[in-house]
Amino acid sequence: MSDTTIDLRIAELLAARLCHELVSPVGAINNGVELLEDDPDFAADAAGLIGQSAVQATRRLQFYRIAYGSTAPIALELGRKAALDLFADGKIACDWPETLVPEIKLACNLLLVAAEALPRGGRLVLVGADPLEIRAEGEGARLPAHLPDALTGASGADTVDARSVQAAFTGALARRAGLRSSIETLASGAIVFRLASAG
Repeated sequence: MSDTTIDLRIAELLAARLCHELVSPVGAINNGVELLEDDPDFAADAAGLIGQSAVQATRRLQFYRIAYGSTAPIALELGRKAALDLFADGKIACDWPETLVPEIKLACNLLLVAAEALPRGGRLVLVGADPLEIRAEGEGARLPAHLPDALTGASGADTVDARSVQAAFTGALARRAGLRSSIETLASGAIVFRLASAG
């Protein structure tokens, strides 16, 4: 498979992931509008649904614009706020200290990778900037089988699928920056994802 074909496949899979992330809140907005049209007596409920869903869609778009689309330098506060907002209402919390200044785009993508290790929810903690380290901790924390090879590139880009594309993309970003990916499971059960200098 050529590099161009691989790049196109990753782009297609990332676009599909982004659309998947937006289907739920946009669908809820549509439901709220239909509720307004069908029964004006539920205007307050519909407005609440529309407002909440619009906030979710906006937060996801802002985060994924940074994670997938931005090529310019990203201000720390912008990236940090986008990450905290993304995880604000879900079953996974995010702890990103104000003083921690990692490479923003890489940090946002590595957060998405680390979140895959918390199927029952938990907490993502940025514990280092150089090297970039994120600790995933929570009940039932486990490493998906596809994730290590996809992150390090060991599985080969031609095997990337919908489950592994986030790790593959993050690993490619890291390698482009001269960083090496590693994963460590601590005695506590927490899992540490690390991007460190390959030199």
